[in-house]
Amino acid sequence: AVENVSRTFLPIRIEIQTASNARETQNEREGPHFKNQGSSHPLTSKTQDEDNMNQMPHPIWTADDVKSVVVTHYEPNNFVDKMAYLSVKTMRFGFDLFSGFKFGERNETKWLKRMIFLETVAGVPGMVAAMVRHLHSLRKLKRDYGWIHTLLEEAENERMHLMTCLELKKPGIVFRSAVVISQGIFVNAFFLLYLLSPRFCHRFVGYLEEEAVKTYTKCLQDLDAGKLPVWSAMPSPILAKKYWNLSEEATMRDVVMAIRADEAHHRVVNHRLGSMHEDDKNPYLPGERKL
Repeated sequence: AVENVSRTFLPIRIEIQTASNARETQNEREGPHFKNQGSSHPLTSKTQDEDNMNQMPHPIWTADDVKSVVVTHYEPNNFVDKMAYLSVKTMRFGFDLFSGFKFGERNETKWLKRMIFLETVAGVPGMVAAMVRHLHSLRKLKRDYGWIHTLLEEAENERMHLMTCLELKKPGIVFRSAVVISQGIFVNAFFLLYLLSPRFCHRFVGYLEEEAVKTYTKCLQDLDAGKLPVWSAMPSPILAKKYWNLSEEATMRDVVMAIRADEAHHRVVNHRLGSMHEDDKNPYLPGERKL
């Protein structure tokens, strides 16, 4: 009886073993699967360098690149351009006035507060524009022609400016409250404006980046004039060294130079997008440098 039972189950054992061998062979061909690995999933693993995980492509500037940045201006040539330019100049005047930046001595604390607040605003347009174009693509059942990637790159790049500044200062509750309020207003306003006129929004961001280049140029002038002695000798935050691939000897001046180059890049990109039809192909490759 035992022999008969063994004969009965022998084909089943052979079939199970054959299926197991087939799975192992398939795994060898396709490569390892997460569920078959003893280690944790790479997206949840803490053993990797978290500062550089999942970064989107972004420009890595050379010494010649950062030195070549100059203040430029795109001359408004129609009603939309003029309205965008007027909006940016009005916002800048109001912010300079109410933040007190125009009054008193410009020191490291005043510069850092300004940079942190402005970068919380600068990170909004790219993300909102990418979201609107993404939803348009889904709703209209058509391609985006590559704009979304460039806009998301811009949003993350501006956020990394903020993360770098936060390595130097942690804002208090009043400052954070101002950020929440301004973000609530700006996100919704920019979302509605982008639905109405993407051309206006990209021109607006182009002019906003022109002002950012002016701001960081003025910061460099203060550094070179000895008005920011703490930053003159301060090493670059480690996060900035990793993000922009700066040298080990990099200082805060190198960080400001890299940020200014990023803003000049966004200036060029957005003025170009503001002159294109929304169905035109995006001319910029991932991480492409344009100054």
